[in-house]
Amino acid sequence: MKRLHVHVGVNDLEQSIRFYSTLFGSTPETVKTDYAKWMLDDPRMNFAISAGHHANKGIEHLGIQVENEAELAEVYGRLAEADRPVLDEGATSCCYANSTKSWITDPQGVIWETFHTTGEATTYGAETPISELRSAGAAASSCCTPAAIQPTTPSCGGSTSS
Repeated sequence: MKRLHVHVGVNDLEQSIRFYSTLFGSTPETVKTDYAKWMLDDPRMNFAISAGHHANKGIEHLGIQVENEAELAEVYGRLAEADRPVLDEGATSCCYANSTKSWITDPQGVIWETFHTTGEATTYGAETPISELRSAGAAASSCCTPAAIQPTTPSCGGSTSS
């Protein structure tokens, strides 16, 4: 069964943990000095917050987390049909987890991650393509996406704001 993933950049991790714990009626499953994650069943969501990793605060990216390779193949098939370039990151370590993942942006430049977590990691991990997607998106003239994942035919009406 798939799970919605939301990652939010925050200024004050402790204050944000208190807020979201109250909002969700649950304490985080994972807490690090710079990161916290709730694996919620109602609503079914992987909700994560982090401090100090990204310049932008607020929603960093959205995603779909799957539980097995078959679901990952299903979601990857849909990405291929989405008429948007896909950035395949493959096996990686990010957000204290080992995962297989790919990234895509919607026509407005909203970043989506699709992934299957295969285990825990002891560090936050390498920089994800988010910074590349965001910085290139700010300068891109086509749908706010970097050249590496821009469609060959712009479909956003030439708007560069998100």
